[in-house]
Amino acid sequence: MIESQRGSPDGMPDRSGSAAVDGSVYALLLRQAARFADHDLFVLPEAVRRLWDFDRKAWSYADTLARVDALANAYRESGYGVGHRVALLLENRPTHFFHWLALNAIGASVVPVNPDYTHDELVYLLSHSEAVLLVCLRSRLDQARPAAEEVGVAIVDAASDTLPRCPVPAQAGEVGEDSECALVYTSGTTGQPKGCLLSNGYFLGWSEWYTAQGGLISLRDGEERLMTPLPTFHVNAMGNSFMGMLGSGGAQVIVDRFHPRTWWEMAIETRATCFHYLGVMPAILLAVPPSDLDRSHGFRFGMGGGVHPDHHGAFEARFGVPLLEGWAMTETGAAGILCAMEEPRHVGARCLGRAERAGPPTEMRIVDDAGHDVPDGTPGELVLRARGADPRRRFFSGYLKNEAATAEVWSGGWLHTGDIMRRGDDGCLYFVDRKKNIIRRSGENIAAIEVEAAIVSHPAVAQVAVVAVSDPLRDEEVLAAIVLAEGADKSETTARSIFDHCGAQLAYYKLPGYVAFVDRLPTTSTQKIRKSDLGALAETPLEQPDCHDLREAKQQMRARR
Repeated sequence: MIESQRGSPDGMPDRSGSAAVDGSVYALLLRQAARFADHDLFVLPEAVRRLWDFDRKAWSYADTLARVDALANAYRESGYGVGHRVALLLENRPTHFFHWLALNAIGASVVPVNPDYTHDELVYLLSHSEAVLLVCLRSRLDQARPAAEEVGVAIVDAASDTLPRCPVPAQAGEVGEDSECALVYTSGTTGQPKGCLLSNGYFLGWSEWYTAQGGLISLRDGEERLMTPLPTFHVNAMGNSFMGMLGSGGAQVIVDRFHPRTWWEMAIETRATCFHYLGVMPAILLAVPPSDLDRSHGFRFGMGGGVHPDHHGAFEARFGVPLLEGWAMTETGAAGILCAMEEPRHVGARCLGRAERAGPPTEMRIVDDAGHDVPDGTPGELVLRARGADPRRRFFSGYLKNEAATAEVWSGGWLHTGDIMRRGDDGCLYFVDRKKNIIRRSGENIAAIEVEAAIVSHPAVAQVAVVAVSDPLRDEEVLAAIVLAEGADKSETTARSIFDHCGAQLAYYKLPGYVAFVDRLPTTSTQKIRKSDLGALAETPLEQPDCHDLREAKQQMRARR
C-alpha cells in the first residue's frame, strides 16, 4: 500500500510537511537511520517470511525510513495529521511499525488492535477511541469490516494503493514529547478495557531505559538482535523491545507467535542476541526434549516476567542463558520498570532487582493500606513517581475518557500499581502478588500466587487459579479452581490428594477450603487468567459441579499442628 517511494522532484523523500520535532519516535528513527543506515532494523525467520508471504526477510534502517516517508506522504496528502487516531489491525508484522512511524511523523496517533477481538470488542475500541480510520490486513477484512461499518469508521486494506480521505480536518501545531503517540488498551481483568494515552516521551523513555542499563543487559550499539513473539498491540513489543533496539541501532527479530519446537532454530538462523518472554515460555521450552540446539544459540539474556521459581534455575542451567526477571505496567512504561540484571539476581525467588537503577529517574515506595512505608521484609503495595518537578514524566498520560480512574491510580501524587512487593535486606525488590489477589482470612494475608505455586506442583494439576470466597466467620476463604492433567479424575480423592500435597508446603490457613475442578480457566487475549470471570464459582462454590468442601479438613490440620 502506498509504500512506493514518493518524494520531492529531486527524488529525495519529502519531509517538509512533517509535524514531528526532536521529541518524537519518528525523529529518533531519522537520527538512527543516519547512523545505522545499512544495519537491519526488522528481521524475520524464514518460516515467518513464508507464512506472511513477504519478498524479503530483513529491512535496514534506510529501507524502513524510505517506506515510512512514503506512507507519511500518502497519509498527509489524504488529510491525516495532528489530532487524529488511526487503528491498526496489522498483527505482529513489520507493516505495523511502518504505519505507526509514518503516522507519528505527521503527528497522528495509533490504536493497535488485538486480532483476537470479537465483533463487540472491536466495536467498543473503535467507538471509544474515536479512530478516523482502520488499517487492516487483507486476511482480516471480513472479520473487521462489520464492526467498522457499525461504528462508521472507514476501513482500508493495508495493501491498497489509495487511502480514503480523512473526514475530520487535522489540527495545527507541531508534535513534541507530550504529544499523543499511541492509545493502547489494557487487556483488563475487570470490566471494559481502559485506553492508556501514551505520549512520544513515554516511548522515548523505553529507549532511554534500555540503552542506559549495564550488568547483563549492556546493549552494544549496532550489534543487538532482539527476538520476540509478543504482540504489538501491547507495549512490551511495541515499546520496550522496539524502542530499545531503535535506540541502540539494533534489530527486532519478529516472530508471529511462540514456536517452542523451532525457537532455538529461529534464534540461530536470525543471529538473535537476546529475547523477551512471558512466564509460561520457559516452562514450555523445558518440556521440549533436549537437543544439540539447546546451547547452540547466541542469546546473551532473556528479559521478561513471571517465570515459575522452580523453572528459573533449571532453564538457565540447561540453556545457558540468564532469565532477567522484570516488572512494569502499561501505565508506568520505562519510568517504573524493574529488572534483575545484576548479581545477586536471587534466581527462583521472584526477585526484580533494585529500585535504584539507570534510566528515567524514579522514586519508589512500598506502603500499607494507609499509605505508610512498611519495614523491609514486610509486603506492601509498590507506589512510584518520577523524580523531579513533574512526577508523571515518562508515565502514561491518563485513561481516555476516564478522569476518575486516572485520579484513583495517581492517588496522593503517587502511581498505585496494585502489586504487592517486599524489599529484602540487600535492597532487592521481590514480587509477592497482585493486591487484588491477596486473600484475607481470619486476619492473615494470603498471596494467591503462593498457593497456586504449591497446587500446580501436584502431578494431577495442569492449571490453577486461586481466588477468595466470602466467608461469614473468617472474612474470606481460599478457593482453588483447577484444570486437571490428562487422566486425572474429579473425585474427592483427587481433591484431598492435592490438599495434602499443599499441606506439606504451606501453613494450614493458606490451604484451599474449596477445590473446584473445571474444564478450563477463562483467559484474556494475552493468556492471563481472568479471575473476575470466576465470579459465579466464587459466589456459590458448593452449588457448582465438581466442587469439594475441605474447610473441615483445614481445621483438622490446624488441630494436628
